[in-house]
Amino acid sequence: MDERARADEPATAELRLVSDEDVLTAEERNELGALLRERRRGDLAESQRMAESLGVLLASRSESTADDEHDPEGPTLSSEWSRLQALRSDAAHDIVAVDAALERLRMGTYGVCARCGQPIGVDRLRARPTAELCIRCAVAVES
Repeated sequence: MDERARADEPATAELRLVSDEDVLTAEERNELGALLRERRRGDLAESQRMAESLGVLLASRSESTADDEHDPEGPTLSSEWSRLQALRSDAAHDIVAVDAALERLRMGTYGVCARCGQPIGVDRLRARPTAELCIRCAVAVES
């Protein structure tokens, strides 16, 4: 068999069966679920703060006395608007990721790599509770 044909074959030698030790315990699922719910609350609060800040900024922009381009003490209103919009967008994207993780938790697929089907380590999930890939697959995707 030539090199190219071997490269197309799945790397079965690297795959292993999932054991009971690899599966998240009920305690770990509860811990990670609480972590995800807390993160969602924080994201919602951050999004609300950004929305309020954007409202204040919009009011400032509409004032005739606001000098958007000539304030030597700080950023222009336009750049501040862009910054706040980016922060709000980041929070919205994180809420979507957290909701997806909570749904995986509900469906019983949380902690299983979406790419290879192997367990995602509990330490990785504690560090990145929205992770969908195990470290091996995450590295492979990023390469």
